[in-house]
Amino acid sequence: MIKGKKHIENLKTIFRNLLLIGLGSLLCAASINGILIPKEFYGAGLTGIALLIHYAFPAFSVALVYLMLNIPIFGMGWAYVGKRFFLYSMAGMLIFTAAVKWIHLPIPVEDQILSALLAGILMGTGTGVILKSLGSAGGLDILSVILLKRFSIRLGSTILAFNLGVLAVGAVLFSLERALSTLIYLYVNAHMVNLMVTGLSQRKAVHIISPQWEKISQSILQDMRRGTTILAGQGAYSGKPEKILYTVITFRELAKLKRIINRYDPNAFVVVSDTLEVMGLRVGNQPHW
Repeated sequence: MIKGKKHIENLKTIFRNLLLIGLGSLLCAASINGILIPKEFYGAGLTGIALLIHYAFPAFSVALVYLMLNIPIFGMGWAYVGKRFFLYSMAGMLIFTAAVKWIHLPIPVEDQILSALLAGILMGTGTGVILKSLGSAGGLDILSVILLKRFSIRLGSTILAFNLGVLAVGAVLFSLERALSTLIYLYVNAHMVNLMVTGLSQRKAVHIISPQWEKISQSILQDMRRGTTILAGQGAYSGKPEKILYTVITFRELAKLKRIINRYDPNAFVVVSDTLEVMGLRVGNQPHW
């Protein structure tokens, strides 16, 4: 009975992840075939390199070139990322390649800037949806995940840096005007990837200085089910010892925390800071690769 239940859960997990990869690939294919190729933009990551090769040698399809470029990247992925991520990424690469090959949705946007904005939104959202699964679509996604896991470099930052190189090559070989339009696309694309993968689950670090620190701390523990750390401090002017509360919460919990603080001490000194990533039980937001 337990084995059968576990088998069903495993099938649900596989279906959910393949569905995310499929939906993300659909959005990416719509961006590539509906905007990037008709407008002759240069694209992002290995897709950008595949587009440049396609523009120089039209006989080579974007899907085929993308598939070939992935071979050395997957060799690196096998060595540096987990087996589960690698296998899902293999499936993702095949689904993504098939989507680029077969899905052609015309997008009637004529303006270059608006086209770049829409392409960036579609591609970044699609890439983010794929990375919400347990895998990727291959290509630069794998390299980005390796750098995130080993050096905590954000996914969008890696994508943007790599793509600037692709952009420079496109500007030299083809058109500077198209390169400038593509720059808008690249920026929006990188921003959407960061937003989809970490931005929506970003944590807030909060420091609270108040004479009512005990009541505030107890309320955070009881009402929010969040831990607090009590730090020892001292006022530079008064010389009096101070207690500083430190806690990490989700963005959605920030309003509730403010209400708790205001209930006990409307004059409390509060500092709210963004976090890059948080490791730890319950409040951690590291990606699941």
